[in-house]
Order: sequence, then structure tokens, then C-alpha cells
Amino acid sequence: MRHYEIVFLVHPDQSAQVPSMIQRYQTIIKNGNGKVHRLEDWGRRPLAYPINKVHKAHYVLINIECSDTVLAEIETAFRFNDMVIRNLILRRDHAVTGQSPMAKKANEQNARGGRGRSHGEHSDNESSPRHHSEERDDESVERA
Repeated sequence: MRHYEIVFLVHPDQSAQVPSMIQRYQTIIKNGNGKVHRLEDWGRRPLAYPINKVHKAHYVLINIECSDTVLAEIETAFRFNDMVIRNLILRRDHAVTGQSPMAKKANEQNARGGRGRSHGEHSDNESSPRHHSEERDDESVERA
């Protein structure tokens, strides 16, 4: 059996379906006597360029060990799932079990309590967006 690293992007409108998709792919792997070495859900992140007029996607990383037939089944599942807008499958020489740089960065930010960002930055994972109405009120007072 060979080791693979899989990253797939899910349409942002379907983020609620990601856990069931992950479960389905894990079932395919385990039924084929494969192993999941690492699973990371990176959440919704901006894309470097629009894909089908979509600017954000839900990212998932999976490191697996499986046979060629199981990998072909996973590729087919990606191909026929309209929610998956992109996928990348890389062959690895050995099992990767440690945290990815993306997960390490997220853990560091959580450990700092969200500090470390400059005043104007906004994280996509924050629950409430920064409101600009207060700044506009200040500007209108200064003009008067």
C-alpha cells in the first residue's frame, strides 16, 4: 500500500456537509483496508483566484495509506461530487502524521487568543464582522 496526501476544496455553500463527506471518504478508505494517518479540516478560506465565480472554499487535508483501487474509488467520488470544486492527490514516500503548517499557524493564533493581528485585519473564522459605521460617524462629525 502507498501513502497519499489529499487536499480537497468544497463549495462554501456546502460547508455544513463537510463532516458527512469526510466520513464517507474515511469509510471508503477503511473498507479497502486503508488507514487515515492525518485529517485536518482547515475551514473556509479565501481562494488565490476565483473558481467558477467562487472566491472562498472549505479546505480539508487527509493523509492516507491505501491501495491503488481504493485511490481510484476516491478519485471517482471526487469527480462525481459537485460540491468538491478542486482536489489534489499527492503520492508521499512515508506516512505523514504531524500537524501541517496551516494547522500549526491556527493553533498558534488560538494560543495567543487572536492577538497578533493588526487593527484592520479580519479573520474569516470570526463570528461578527467589524462594523465601519462608527468610523463613518466620526468622519461626518469632523467635516461639520
